Amino acid sequence: MAGARRVVEIGTANGYSTIWLADAVGDTDGHVVSIDTVANDEARTNLARADAIQPGLARRVELRQENGGAYLAQLADGSLDLLFLDAERVEYPSWWPHPARVLRPGGVLAIDNVLSHADEVAPFLRLLAGVSALVGTAVAVGKGLHLVWRRGDSQGATGRGSLVS
Repeated sequence: MAGARRVVEIGTANGYSTIWLADAVGDTDGHVVSIDTVANDEARTNLARADAIQPGLARRVELRQENGGAYLAQLADGSLDLLFLDAERVEYPSWWPHPARVLRPGGVLAIDNVLSHADEVAPFLRLLAGVSALVGTAVAVGKGLHLVWRRGDSQGATGRGSLVS
């Protein structure tokens, strides 16, 4: 959808989403960095199993153990094509404005579990809604996925809710 080559996933867990993302970036010669605060041997095992079936898949993935917000803070503006958030939802507002700042124009932010944990994610969704450069909607798939697209710089990156305010 976004031609994503530079993908970050925060919340590796068992690596299920990581494998799907790695498969998708195979079409774009991209790379996935998956961040979690805990080491996860299960994710490494699942990635290795998937790589045995689809050789080369694991080469597209970097698993890192660190704080997701701290990782986003060190990234350059507009450096990501796709950011997938599937971690502790109550922490997302403390990462502000980095989840929006790191998206390139045309980039996508996907937030998982927005229907099943609506109260937990609501403060973060309000922050996103206050930025005119972002357009988003919830999709009733699984436990709910909120998809946000970052408009091009000429389409509202400044003004109401600017990322620099």
